[in-house]
This record gives sequence, C-alpha cells and structure tokens, in this order.
Amino acid sequence: MAVHLPLEKLKELLVGSHLVSENDFNAVLEEAKRTGQDAAAIFISRGFISEDYLYQLYTDFFKTPLVKLRGRPIKKAILSLIPEEVARTKRVAVFDKDEAGRISLAMEDPSDLETIGFVEKYTGSAVKIYLTTPKDLNYVFSLYGKEIVEDFQKAIEESVIASSRLKMVGEQEIANELPVINMVDTILAYAISLNSSDIHIEILQDTLLIRFRIDGVLHEIIRIAKEIQPAIVARIKLLASLKIDEHRKPQDGRFRYEALGEAMDIRVSLMPTFYGEKVEMRLLRATAKPMSLAELGMLPDTAHIIEESIKKTYGMLLVTGPTGSGKTTTLYSIINMLNRPDVNIVTTEDPIEYDIRYVNQTQINPQAGITFATGLRAILRQDPNIIMVGEIRDEETAEISVHSALTGHLVLSSLHTNDAPTAIPRLIDMKIPAFLVSAVLNTVVAQRLLRRLCRDCIQSQEVTPEVAKALERQLKEFTGLENPVLPRTLYKGVGCATCGFTGYRGQLAIYEVLDFDEDMRRLVNQPDFTLDKLRALARQKGMISMFEDGLRKAELGLTTLEEVLRVIRE
Repeated sequence: MAVHLPLEKLKELLVGSHLVSENDFNAVLEEAKRTGQDAAAIFISRGFISEDYLYQLYTDFFKTPLVKLRGRPIKKAILSLIPEEVARTKRVAVFDKDEAGRISLAMEDPSDLETIGFVEKYTGSAVKIYLTTPKDLNYVFSLYGKEIVEDFQKAIEESVIASSRLKMVGEQEIANELPVINMVDTILAYAISLNSSDIHIEILQDTLLIRFRIDGVLHEIIRIAKEIQPAIVARIKLLASLKIDEHRKPQDGRFRYEALGEAMDIRVSLMPTFYGEKVEMRLLRATAKPMSLAELGMLPDTAHIIEESIKKTYGMLLVTGPTGSGKTTTLYSIINMLNRPDVNIVTTEDPIEYDIRYVNQTQINPQAGITFATGLRAILRQDPNIIMVGEIRDEETAEISVHSALTGHLVLSSLHTNDAPTAIPRLIDMKIPAFLVSAVLNTVVAQRLLRRLCRDCIQSQEVTPEVAKALERQLKEFTGLENPVLPRTLYKGVGCATCGFTGYRGQLAIYEVLDFDEDMRRLVNQPDFTLDKLRALARQKGMISMFEDGLRKAELGLTTLEEVLRVIRE
C-alpha cells in the first residue's frame, strides 16, 4: 500500500465505520511503526477489512475515481509516453489519452503532487488522475515486458551469431564479451517479465534448452545451439562469484540483479551432467515482504490452529513438503506474526529470502563453517525466545532442534515429508527417541503449491455426473469416508490477456495440519505405534487432508479440481 492517507483520517474512517475498534487500530499502528510495514496492509492481512472496501474509502476521501487496469487493452503508443523505468520508480502508468490531448494517469497515491507535476512536465500534457491498486499497476508494468517477449527470440539469435565469433577466446574473457552479456541479460529480463520463479539452462546431446518455471509449472522457452553453453555458464559463474574454470564439481552462489525496475536476488546452482554443466537459477524479489496466512491461501479454520499453536512459548512447529512447495514462505509468515518487541527471534537459513526487521537472521555458509547445526549451537548462546531453523536435514540438526524445543524455546523448521503425520517417523528415523518427539511436537503443517484461478476470466461450471462419480472415488481414496460430500459447483479459467491465456495467475497453497494432542503423544509412545494408526487418529480428531483442503478451494473458485489432482498426484 502506497496511499498516503493521514493516519487520523484512516482512524476516523475505520473506527467510525465500526469495522475496527480503537484498541485494535492503536495496536496495528504500533506494529506498523515497529516493523516498518504499512498500517493499511496489516488491517487487510488480518481480515479487518477487504482491499476493495479500503480503496472505496480512498476514492471517497481523495475524490478520485478508481480505475481497473487488469485485462484492459492499452495501446503501445500510450504506454510508452512514460518509459518503463520511470513508471516503475514513480509507481504510475499512462493508460489513455483523450481527443484534447489530456492523458489518463493511474497512481497508487493521488496526493503525490510532485509526481503529478513531473509527469505533466515530462509528457507536456495535462493529466487526469485515477486511483488504482498495486496489482493493477503491476499488470500494466507487465505490458512493457511484452516488448522483451516479442524481441526475445531475435535478441538471442543475434547474440548467438555474435558470440559464435568468440570461440577462440578464453572462458574468463568470453564472460565479459558484450554478446554474451546481452544474451544472459535477455534471458534474465524475459524470465522476470513472465514472473518466473526459476530458470533452468540444460545442456542436451544436440542443443541447449532453456526452461522457466511459471506458477509452479515448467515451460520450455527456447532451444539454441549447444556451442553457446560454455559462454552462458561462464557469464553466470562470473556474476555469482564462482570458479569459472571448475567444471567437475557442483557450485552454489548468488548475485543481485536489477531489471524492469525491480531488484532481484538470484540464487545459482551449477551441477555437472553427462553433456556439461546444468544451471538452475532461483529468482527472489529483493523487496518482497512476508505475506499473511490468508494471502498464502490458508482458510480461517486452518489459520486458527496455527495461531493457537504459536501462542505456546516452547515446543516445535514443523512445515513439511517437497522442494518448491512454499515451506519457507509459510515459516516467514509465522515469524512475521511472532515478531513482537518482547521476544528475541534468531534464525539460521539457506538462503535468507526475506529481510525482516528486528529478526536476527544468519546465512548458512559451509565454507566458513556455518551449517544448520553449528549455527543452531551459536543461536542458543544468543538468549533466543524463538528459533527458526531453515531445514532439518540431518541427525545433528534434528537433535539440537528437539533439545532446544525441550528447554523453553519455540522452534520453527521445515522437513521433507509427503504429508503431516509422516513427520513423526521421519524424526524417529533421524535417531530422535519417540518419547522426545511426542514431548516437543506441537503442530505439523504439510503443504503443496498450486496455480490460482485468474480472477478476470473465471467461469463457473456444473459438476457433471461423470465428474461427480470420479470425484467421489477420489474422495473415498483420500479420506476413507464412505459417503463424502461432493461440491455442486466448480470453476475454470477460460483464458485472457491478463493470465497469458492459461486461465491461471499466481499461486496459493493447500494445507494439512496435524495438531498434536495428548492422545497422539500417548500413541507415539506405544511399542506398537504405526503411521497408519496415527493417520486414523488424526482423521478421527478432524484433520483435513490436503486433497480436502484443495477441494474446498476449488469449490470457492480459488483453483480448479484438475490443478488439485495434478499437485496431489505428483
């Protein structure tokens, strides 16, 4: 939120409408000051108000119309009246021009007179101001990226031709050659414009394959001559401060990259394969802030279990799932909820994905002797109340984490298991005695990421008898219920310009939460304990499976049944 509404006026509007009590307003305001977050964003994330209602208040206060930009066609000539770098820096966008030559300017903050004056002077035109949301502005910014999309193939081909003349140049020199720099920059800028989370550069027998992961799904982008691979790899190694002449060992690094007005932290992993080195780059927005549980896609009943669990001052909360399932993002959201003046929070992470004010974060660095285990030992001498361990990977880290949770600390961590109940035998397999596991475990959250339905092209569809029959069979398999309740209506995305005609835009998570109680503790301590018995007891206690949570979200129009089945079956 970038709207500069005076806090006194915001208080008058929210408290006066009885949506927020004066005590709640003051508490949120204090948190906003301490953490550096926007007060309005906190009200939305905590469910006090909706974004739509807040922007209606802004519209009434500023006497400025609200414009919806997502999905709106904007002519290239109109858009380019302000360069992309200026538009992103100033957080404005030109979207129309009338017959009199007056331009329509969308802004997050209509009270920013300095920016309005700048745009008038820059364009030489009178300006009509409109209020818009950050999401709508980001949509317009993505339209600038279309030029990169259109020119991507051409730019790569030109760089390939130019770099083919550099075969006799050494690796160190070729990494600094202009055609190679342009090629890597084009790949990175294109990935950022498509909102990709990962870039894969793979060397095959006869070609070089580049793929992007977008909304959790890998897409093939381009195939180019394999002879270019050494130049691209050398350039990426140089950016990530890795050894250019090392080709037989895996290497990891990272670098900061700026494109399209955004600063990105790019984590690099290189691994030797049969035909050469494969590159994987994880793209992380440097300015990203932790999201609320609701923004992650957690429904109120699930979020309530988490909120109650983290009120405890000791014990362990684990988030489980495969790589890329959003575990770290969920942990950051929980840390953000716990970030109060009266607690000392210390983390050990690999990598640090979000910079959170007042949280002491440590980056894992094996070359300097900082592993999860050694970092955790050091943390215990820092008088912590809350500890976050990025991941429990080995017996030593598991043992120190469990003992930390047993001695008066609240420990948050992640674990690689397929569902929530499996976390218990996984810890036991790491040589943690069953009685210790049962003593320290508070909650286990399992999750998966799936694609969110595009709000601009969503359509409802009736559940046909054939779908109902297949769905009933799936529900019986996943839940064990003989007569499961089937949804009456499901939804699909028909595809539009906003979502690139995929029907999906963005991601959300589905969850399975095991709330560990006394009955479960007794079961884990029994000699005949089995995972099946724990699952049965958890179901009896009301645990909702990830499939059921996904089905609820499909029925609410947040995703599709096909997407839920795709992710659960993976």
